[in-house]
Amino acid sequence: MTVPAPFTTPDPQVVADSRIMDFARRVGREGADYATLHHWSVTDLEGFWGAVWEYFGIDADTPYERVLAEERMPGARWFPGATLNYAHHALRTLTDDRAAIIALDETGSCYEVTGGRLRAQVASVAATLRDLGVGKGDRVVGYLPNTPHAIVAFLATASLGAVWSVCGQDYAPKAAADRFAQLRPTVLIGADGYLFNGTTHDRRDATRDLVDALPTLKAALLVDHVGLPRSSQGFPAPVVPWEDAATRAEELTCTPVPFDHPLWVVFSSGTTGLPKGIVHGHGGVLLEHLKTLGLHSDLGPGDRLLWYTTTHWMMWNLVASALLTGATTCTYDGSPAPFTKPDVLWELAARHRVTVFGTSPQYLLGMAKFGIDPSVHDLSSIRVVGCTGSALPASAYPWVRDHVGDGVLPASISGGTDVVSGFAGSAPNTPVWAGELSAPHLGVALAAYDTEGRPVVDRVGELVITRPMPSMPLYFWNDPEGNRYRDAYFRSYPGVWRHGDWITLTSHGSVIVHGRSDSTLNRNGVRLGSADIHDAVEHLPEITEALVIGAEEPDGGYWMPLFVVLAAGVTLDDTLREKIKEAIRTGASPRHVPDEIIEVPGIPHTRTGKKLEVPVKRLLQGAPVEQVVNLATVDAPDLIDHYARLGAERRGQPA
Repeated sequence: MTVPAPFTTPDPQVVADSRIMDFARRVGREGADYATLHHWSVTDLEGFWGAVWEYFGIDADTPYERVLAEERMPGARWFPGATLNYAHHALRTLTDDRAAIIALDETGSCYEVTGGRLRAQVASVAATLRDLGVGKGDRVVGYLPNTPHAIVAFLATASLGAVWSVCGQDYAPKAAADRFAQLRPTVLIGADGYLFNGTTHDRRDATRDLVDALPTLKAALLVDHVGLPRSSQGFPAPVVPWEDAATRAEELTCTPVPFDHPLWVVFSSGTTGLPKGIVHGHGGVLLEHLKTLGLHSDLGPGDRLLWYTTTHWMMWNLVASALLTGATTCTYDGSPAPFTKPDVLWELAARHRVTVFGTSPQYLLGMAKFGIDPSVHDLSSIRVVGCTGSALPASAYPWVRDHVGDGVLPASISGGTDVVSGFAGSAPNTPVWAGELSAPHLGVALAAYDTEGRPVVDRVGELVITRPMPSMPLYFWNDPEGNRYRDAYFRSYPGVWRHGDWITLTSHGSVIVHGRSDSTLNRNGVRLGSADIHDAVEHLPEITEALVIGAEEPDGGYWMPLFVVLAAGVTLDDTLREKIKEAIRTGASPRHVPDEIIEVPGIPHTRTGKKLEVPVKRLLQGAPVEQVVNLATVDAPDLIDHYARLGAERRGQPA
């Protein structure tokens, strides 16, 4: 098979100067290409992860006995005997007078938190939490926007050996309580509000309602972020103002904990039932994030990371972890493209000399669709545009080159909250093929399995991980026997992690992500990921967003509608329908032209931005709403009724 020409190949000087090549030299693999390095990383897990430990100088209070004592999934035992603390590693390399965090918002304003100030604030908040009864293993939760307060609170919690969890304030109090109440937290840290698209959102009452829904709280720390008056009268828990909690003169002491001691709980989207609490450990996150950010993203002292995220998306965890590498991290409060200044993120990236800029495919496609040209700003500091949330379509690659910079690396990444990291992406020494992820990440034994559980190349298969990663969950919260954990990942292939995505591993080493395997389109036995259809349709200027569903019907039929949200002033007529069909024929597959194209007022998403493909499919098949989706986790709950009515009408039932 002919290997397609890459969109771009790495600059030899950039490769030579990169941390991944320095790592290769340090482990005796000088001159090895990426494929060779990756092969070693997944065939010698102990050698590779032991080398990551040494390369990044992990500062353990007690040494490990062995890198991998038990290789099994689930339940691998990594670095037994080692005690350490994540927060110590996040703070140890910071320079007192250099920016550790740059706080940005959609108005363009900013302030810096130096390494010395960050360390002092973490020490102060940790002492406050300790005085409030927080100790090792207790839970502290945050109801916070993406500001430095969230990072300070997280690091203070981690320094005590307590367990952190956070969600954004666009979550309703009930949705936040569905998560946090499971943890029985001791302290909540909340803000008065947040900014979004020119509006200050007052969340004082929402914070009060959330505190009222968490009876285990001993106190609440309240952050004055947007300057709204504070009142503690009648508040359902004792209140400590943030300015008091964060300004004490204290010495920072980090509690050593075992490698697999819980660090944080991140939650699944919770589209059906209560969200699953996914527990990750200090050591696994520390090593995985140093590898991902230090080697794949090439972050280190002097670099600056700006990645648009909310606190309830796993990318926030990576934004916080940039501190592990000694880089400066940027927080951002607001809309990624506010109507008053839709290119504000690019302006801020230019002003603050950002080196790694991170976003989503929808953001880049929106920039292109609406004719926004980032190159009016000086973006010469940017060397990587990272992109995740879904696969970056091929059409976006030349746009990045033409509108951000010719030498900029477009880095499409695929991973998950489940491992709070990436499975595949790029590195400074990998070629880039448009529409493809360059390679599996180091230490990730990635494979594509066919329906018989056999690995395949150049064919669509299930994304599986065949050997353990240190950041795989320790367990699910409130799952003492581990049944939910095993069912989530290991039911299909015992001992092998099934993630739920369709991918193709190509013979030239790249990875193509086709979308969720449980929402795969299967027209007459020919499988296609929904993302392929969405990519083909959403580049049309007439289409704001699209959702395709393949629904099996009781009579053995297969109905494949395409739902489209139209741009302002556009009418869905026969001409546009044919244009959409032709885009799918030529850009995805002639076998997967939809049966119907239906205009809808919107596409429902989880609050982390993922389209609700499976819930919509089940609604169209007649499943009751309460069995399909938790409305508190949906960004636009009213849309669920719209799709339920469509399903009822199709089945000839009363809406």
